[in-house]
Amino acid sequence: MAVRLLVFTRTTDYRHASIPAGVEALRTLGGFEVDHTEDPAALERPLDGYAAVVFLSTSGDVLTPAGRDRLLAYLGSGGGFAGIHAAACTEYGWPAYGDLLGARFDRHPDLQPGKAVVEDHDHPATRHLPPVWELTDEWYDFRRSPRGAVRVLVSADESSYDGGGMGDDHPLVWCREHGAGRVFYTALGHAAELYDDPAFRAHLRGGIGWAAGWAEADKTPPSA
Repeated sequence: MAVRLLVFTRTTDYRHASIPAGVEALRTLGGFEVDHTEDPAALERPLDGYAAVVFLSTSGDVLTPAGRDRLLAYLGSGGGFAGIHAAACTEYGWPAYGDLLGARFDRHPDLQPGKAVVEDHDHPATRHLPPVWELTDEWYDFRRSPRGAVRVLVSADESSYDGGGMGDDHPLVWCREHGAGRVFYTALGHAAELYDDPAFRAHLRGGIGWAAGWAEADKTPPSA
């Protein structure tokens, strides 16, 4: 049985051109049934029918007060949440969102190749990855490191690219429990081309599947 996701892509600030590719990737990963919306009213309605809510490169203030309350209640009752890339550039005026996600975006250098270091291979989002994952992306800096409040899965090797600003402690991917719910976040996912990459697709499938409490999250997707 497919896992049902609510994929939310509303933007009120910078809009990533990769959003359509991201939505299509989630539809074709295998195992997910995707309801895609940019309507904030969708977050005001009951979310109990979804295994996870996914914020895919959202930006700015995207929720109504009722939607904020509904999302927190959903997570408090055991729902899952996954944030991809610019989800960390979202709801700066709502402190609870920063607490939920674990960190807030600060800046990034130019899009360029670099190296991501897998710190924790014991997770569906990372089990398939090499110890050092080479890819091209925007290497997000955060206002503070979430380490200590989250389980860090992948971090950036700032010596492998130009312009990093966090130093030796630079998490990129992490997960955590939030009340009875689960939260997964990956800072990766800027370029549309990445959503065709089998390693990144398996990364998304494992991370979102984990947030959704899906037992099949570790299995190789048919489309990989």
